[in-house]
Amino acid sequence: MNVHKGLILDETVKFHQGTENERPFVPGTTEIWPAGAVLDARDRTALVEAALEMRIAAGPSARTFESRFARKLGRRKAHLTNSGSSANLLAMTAFTSHLLEDRRLLPGDEVITVAAGFPTTVNPIIQNGLVPVFVDVELGTYNTTADRVAEAIGPKTRAIMIAHALGNPFEVAAIAQLAEDHDLFLIEDNCDAVGSTYDGKLTGTFGDLTTVSFYPAHHLTMGEGGCVLTSNLSLARIVESLRDWGRDCWCEPGETNKCLKRFDYQMGTLPEGYDHKYIFSHVGYNLKATDIQAALGLTQLDKLDEFCAARRSNWRRLRDGLEGTPHLLLPRATPRSDPSWFGFALTVDPQAPFRRAELVAFLEDRKIGTRRLFAGNLTRHPAYIGQPHRVVGELTNSDVITEQTFWVGVYPALTDEMLDYVISSIKEFVEARG
Repeated sequence: MNVHKGLILDETVKFHQGTENERPFVPGTTEIWPAGAVLDARDRTALVEAALEMRIAAGPSARTFESRFARKLGRRKAHLTNSGSSANLLAMTAFTSHLLEDRRLLPGDEVITVAAGFPTTVNPIIQNGLVPVFVDVELGTYNTTADRVAEAIGPKTRAIMIAHALGNPFEVAAIAQLAEDHDLFLIEDNCDAVGSTYDGKLTGTFGDLTTVSFYPAHHLTMGEGGCVLTSNLSLARIVESLRDWGRDCWCEPGETNKCLKRFDYQMGTLPEGYDHKYIFSHVGYNLKATDIQAALGLTQLDKLDEFCAARRSNWRRLRDGLEGTPHLLLPRATPRSDPSWFGFALTVDPQAPFRRAELVAFLEDRKIGTRRLFAGNLTRHPAYIGQPHRVVGELTNSDVITEQTFWVGVYPALTDEMLDYVISSIKEFVEARG
């Protein structure tokens, strides 16, 4: 290592240690965030080292992360993106590729999804000219069921795209079987559920494609960033092309002739021998991540198991502490699953002697951060009113979530003292209102 670089990295560690102000937790004063990144000295030095190397585009760290993350999640291929939202866009768009021939999705085809979720699971459906088919979810698990998905399958249905809600797996084995039986594509939005399992198998390994987010609130962070994973090499190639401007060439940046026939191609109506690096087979994007982001991702990845264990432990502490609290529906894991939880959801009974907004205001006043279960019923938002869609069944529970549900944090930086304060605050509020 260059001596100057070594000195800078040593000073970076010292700087990080100097920022670690171990302030005592003060109930009602110290902020208890619902989510956030957990970063240590290794993360900081990884970022600084990548910057010193001037690795400002995708490079060796990105390729190393893709390889390691794919192995960790049991997939053959992983492609880094600049966000989890972009990962969802690429995954859905991949199924519209002409390379899929008769299986490609066309405008007007339907994709089954849930009404209660985050917009970026649904937006790529609409952005590709496809029609979302909304189904309801269960209260408690906040996931839909295989029966609801089966009921929604119609003559125009071509795909299913569902997120594992707050890290809690949906009935993914049964829904994957439905997809296979009806020749449908399945995208698992695994952005909130890295490390969760269903039937002992990691979520993200059931679908044709799976997506992950590395936003600071998620299990791993790159600041921004995301990933598309698959074990289908044909789909992986389509995702890579769409992510990288739509080009047909698969050379990494800095490579010039990996296939040894760069000037031997003839595609479209281009002249024979046109430079393969500049032949475009998809209407694509530039949605790559940078090596600086990937350098942070690599140090974060080493801590994934530790992070997941902390999330499970924090969720269990809240669940045990709030057991039996009247007027509140506590969350539960989907049967046969072991969630790596993203948050702890609470639904206020509509017949309770208080409103959700009152409880949330009480908690926020005590510096306990809360969040809604994302958009609630998406069909009620201005962006989706008037958009082509279909609803199967009633969206009763999605409406209850819109009115009555919120969540508090379980992320690894929360201490037992913080969690116990959350528990005691919720109980104090409920008891005071009978």
